[in-house]
Amino acid sequence: MEKVHIGVIGGSGVYDMAQLHDIVEVRLDTPFGPPSDAYIVGTIEGQSVVFLPRHGRGHRISPTRLNSRANIYGFKMLGVEYLIAISACGSLQPQYKPGDVVIPDQLFDRTRQRSSSFFDDPAAGTGGLVVHISVAEPFCSILSRVCADAVETTGHTVHRGGTFVTIEGPRFSTKAESHVFKQLGFAIVGMTAIPEAFLAREAGISYAIMGHVTDYDVWHETEAPVTVDMVIQQLHANAEVAKQSVVNAVLALKNAPPSPYSDILRGAIITQRSFIPPDVVARLNFLIGKYLP
Repeated sequence: MEKVHIGVIGGSGVYDMAQLHDIVEVRLDTPFGPPSDAYIVGTIEGQSVVFLPRHGRGHRISPTRLNSRANIYGFKMLGVEYLIAISACGSLQPQYKPGDVVIPDQLFDRTRQRSSSFFDDPAAGTGGLVVHISVAEPFCSILSRVCADAVETTGHTVHRGGTFVTIEGPRFSTKAESHVFKQLGFAIVGMTAIPEAFLAREAGISYAIMGHVTDYDVWHETEAPVTVDMVIQQLHANAEVAKQSVVNAVLALKNAPPSPYSDILRGAIITQRSFIPPDVVARLNFLIGKYLP
């Protein structure tokens, strides 16, 4: 099939996109196993888009158990250059209110059990290849600006910038953790931005997050601590805003050039080429094939 340059990964509450037309389901097998679900390929006003529900339809997969490597690799196989991630998150500061959208520009990692690279797991057949990339700026500033403008066009409140702290989950934070995150100045908290952002960078894909605030986590003294019911109610309210924002972003990306990170691995591969095992080259061809003789 033809390459699809724009991808969308839907978070909690966003398991489909009615705005997609002429849809085809694509199931992929990746070197890292199966993605969360079938990729839904369709069009929005003539622009090809591929959508994946992060947790699977029916919300079957917990944050820690997500096969993010398979999810991102699948987007790469389909030709995606720009990936918009929709994420539910908790507010850590009073100015970010439930219902608001935050487009973060930084990440802080509090996960412990996740594989955050395509190149560090011998069990997956990727031993023998060492790659180092910079994630000093973990989000694509171009795509982040497009996403912020897209939300703003809906008339919804959007905040540009802020640090997204990613926790392991699936539990919510303790009050002590939440207060520390607030004191450190973090903007929002969630469970899925890492390793997606890092894997997208390795894959040469521009990545940005529309963080939809559902609650005040547990730090707020006059608001009730976050509960599943609270999150679900706000998710339903946020879902249509999220989908319309994606439509606006897709239209803005219609004539976008290749991702500014499309050549990120050039100069990042440390291993001497003659020492890279042929099976690794074959398995990771979509990532490294163009850099090897």
